[in-house]
Amino acid sequence: MLNSSTQCEMTSGGFCFDNARRNAVLEAELSEKGYKAPKARKTGTTIAGMVFKDGVILGADTRATDDMVVADKNCMKIHYIAPNIYCCGAGVAADAEILTQMMSSNIELHSLSTGRPPLVVTVTRQIKQKLFRYQGHIGSSLIVGGVDVDGPQLYSIFPHGSYDKLPFLTMGSGAAAAVSVFEDRFKAKMELEEAKQLVRDAITAGIFCDLGSGSNVDLCVITEKGVDYLRGYDRPSQKGQREGSYRYKLGTTPVLTKTVTPLTLDVVEESIKTMDTQ
Repeated sequence: MLNSSTQCEMTSGGFCFDNARRNAVLEAELSEKGYKAPKARKTGTTIAGMVFKDGVILGADTRATDDMVVADKNCMKIHYIAPNIYCCGAGVAADAEILTQMMSSNIELHSLSTGRPPLVVTVTRQIKQKLFRYQGHIGSSLIVGGVDVDGPQLYSIFPHGSYDKLPFLTMGSGAAAAVSVFEDRFKAKMELEEAKQLVRDAITAGIFCDLGSGSNVDLCVITEKGVDYLRGYDRPSQKGQREGSYRYKLGTTPVLTKTVTPLTLDVVEESIKTMDTQ
């Protein structure tokens, strides 16, 4: 028979907030020394890709955001890697831009040294090894697509280096809305026009359901015959026409008080210089 000193305590169910209390104590100690806890970085994009009958189609929106500000309404998010391989980038725009430029240079040197056209799996391997080395500090989520000797290939690569190979993929903040369109309508070996419409609708779903995505839809069709980069393929969020006049007549809102403060300014020095246009 067990005595009181050896009796096992019954564990209670529910959530454990020990780490939350620990983090609060650590944050309070760091704040006393002048340090601040890192904040999460919010990025916004909708990128997608799918394999169709003759190749691969990549799609992306064109909105670039800086916190809550739309920094660029017509940003290019489909990047060149090789003549038969392109890449969509989501996350930090600068990271995706520089990473794809580095990969494009490395793949060109690799192709010249081997004397063979580049493979999509080679690009994927180099990118995922690069991202894994930096453990997520390069904030890029990528979709790599192309056509090589093995046929159409489509990969998604996450910021920490993991990857997937699927017939259709979405990434970015609007990925949930975009993937729902693919799951509803995707079919194997789709024709070109039907596949372009499906990718367009998936990106449009991300544009309308995600505040970080917007503006236009870009498509990139990659086949054995070549690449067709469709810049501004669709503009689903254009401004409409105003239905009426929204100007109010003078005196609609009464003025309760009015104060005029004159400003006395003295011109200290004034000089006029003409521009030499010769």
